[in-house]
Amino acid sequence: MEPRDVVIEGRGLAIGYRNGKSVHPVHAGLCFELRRGELTCLLGANGAGKSTLLRTLAAAQPALEGQLRLLGKPVAEYGEKERSRTIGVVLTDKTQAGGLTVFELAALGRQPHTGFFGRLTAEDKAIVRRALEAVGIGEKAGRYVAELSDGERQKVMIAKALVQECPVILLDEPTAFLDVVSRIELMNLLHRLADHEGKAILLSTHDVEQALVLADRLWLLTPEHGLECGVTEDLILAGRMDTLFPRRDSIRFDLMHGVYSPTVEGRYRICLKADDEVLRHWVQNALNRRGCLCLPPEAFQPQVPVVEALSSKRFNLTAGGQYVQCTSVEDLLERLFSLLS
Repeated sequence: MEPRDVVIEGRGLAIGYRNGKSVHPVHAGLCFELRRGELTCLLGANGAGKSTLLRTLAAAQPALEGQLRLLGKPVAEYGEKERSRTIGVVLTDKTQAGGLTVFELAALGRQPHTGFFGRLTAEDKAIVRRALEAVGIGEKAGRYVAELSDGERQKVMIAKALVQECPVILLDEPTAFLDVVSRIELMNLLHRLADHEGKAILLSTHDVEQALVLADRLWLLTPEHGLECGVTEDLILAGRMDTLFPRRDSIRFDLMHGVYSPTVEGRYRICLKADDEVLRHWVQNALNRRGCLCLPPEAFQPQVPVVEALSSKRFNLTAGGQYVQCTSVEDLLERLFSLLS
């Protein structure tokens, strides 16, 4: 990685709050690099300090100690106008700009270049139109913001950050109010912007599943371990996802499927056979929910019921000396637990 690709760099950074002479540290000794052309997701439990870190990176509050450099220059040396041309910020708050059109709201991002009362030139207007097209909302440029869905409003706010022409975009929970389809679309959009536009994009999110699919890098923030940074798959394979939230024996990270799920109680043991991985996953999901610990065929034990999943409508069940054919997962569960009871 060339030095020019590191947009924000922190070394020994302490973040927190000052109230008069009293200091309230949240984290200390943080080291990180935010890189051009990558989507980075900041993950952590509520109260871990994610918003405090984002505000510090955006220079909305000062660091308590350590070095924070933006494009190789200490952040403290940036004036407000220069900083607003370098860092775009998209907050969680719902947009209160219903009286503006989509174009007008996005065009506010040109203020660092035109001044508060500056008029938009033909070039400025072209930049706004390109940004709206880039986020997939160009056809609604003349619509009022009040007429948009939450997902569409977030796209406009991202377009507003794009028209600032900043190398860095910071987003605080941009998917917080969105449905599942809008979350996926927005995360995919951010990854595409980082990749195609060469932006360094950092967002905090609780949408772990989408972060693991689309983030080039993860920043894991916890009270116990501070900030751990790395390529997404490296952190997953190193078992670091198990450290992200306060340890509870009832919840575990599913390394195979990249989700957090309840720990199986294991009241019963079942030997599950299935050649199809998708079929195996969902049959096991149904059995786990009913307290069954599923053993692979090689771990077969005498007296343990055997479920053979052949298709979504064909299951063979052997239990208690009986052999039964089932035609659905519902049928399988009913017959299995009638034999177990």
